[in-house]
Amino acid sequence: MSQTDRERAAELGEVAVTVAEAAAAHVRTRRPELFGVAGEGGTHEQSDAVATKSTPTDPVTLADTETEELIRTLLRSHRPDDEILGEEEGGSVSVPSGVRWVIDPIDGTVNFMYGIPAYAVSVAAQIDGRSVAGAVVDVARQITYAATLGGGAFRHGPGESPHRLRCNDIDQVEMALVATGFGYDAQRRRAQGQLVAQMLPRVRDLRRIGAAALDLCMVASGAVDAHIEHGLSPWDWAAGGLIAAEAGATVILPPPDSRSADGHPTIAVAGGVAEDFLGLLDEIGARVCLTAE
Repeated sequence: MSQTDRERAAELGEVAVTVAEAAAAHVRTRRPELFGVAGEGGTHEQSDAVATKSTPTDPVTLADTETEELIRTLLRSHRPDDEILGEEEGGSVSVPSGVRWVIDPIDGTVNFMYGIPAYAVSVAAQIDGRSVAGAVVDVARQITYAATLGGGAFRHGPGESPHRLRCNDIDQVEMALVATGFGYDAQRRRAQGQLVAQMLPRVRDLRRIGAAALDLCMVASGAVDAHIEHGLSPWDWAAGGLIAAEAGATVILPPPDSRSADGHPTIAVAGGVAEDFLGLLDEIGARVCLTAE
């Protein structure tokens, strides 16, 4: 990258962090207002704050739509000429020539509804379909993960200085802790379950956190060693994929104009086991697309 490109990525990275952290503060405030205190139960699905999207188990909350509008407003104030693609309000499928912001107001909406403290705000800047800056904020823990292309990946919490992220130094795939996730379509879930059944005896264990952006950041931080999930959309991986790659992971992403229904795998794995893990995925047929019904 040229010095100019690095400076541009750094500028976009500052915007990504500023906007993502402001959005996360809003989400943090709205959760108890909409659903009460976490852990006290409640009728989440019957709440006036919840609607559904692709299936009855695919929810969107009032906080999702509010937060996306907030992010769009903030981005327009910083970067009025850039395009925006968001999970809730959409945007062009085609990739523009120039800067496009790819945003997920709440990644892990089901966790958010139930009060499970694993949901995030994700904001990424792409140029010609490639992520050059991104931030993912773990809302409940108030931890910000951020990266710029060629500039490394970092995390910080309240009052902390950013520190650089590096994947785990691991060289045995059978010792790898693997994060994964499942789609909302029944046919895809069935296929994903079959793949998991083949993978589980070959690795240390599996984790299903319920927020792909956080899974990718966990690869970057060493909280897990690998992540694979089929059927993610750009807002799920645009920031987290860059953060994992800048922390040293081998990352394989869907095309920038893809969507969940296409079923492409998103893969991030610590470099020391990348070859063996990808070989395992090939052996069980996990690197093919799993399309929805």
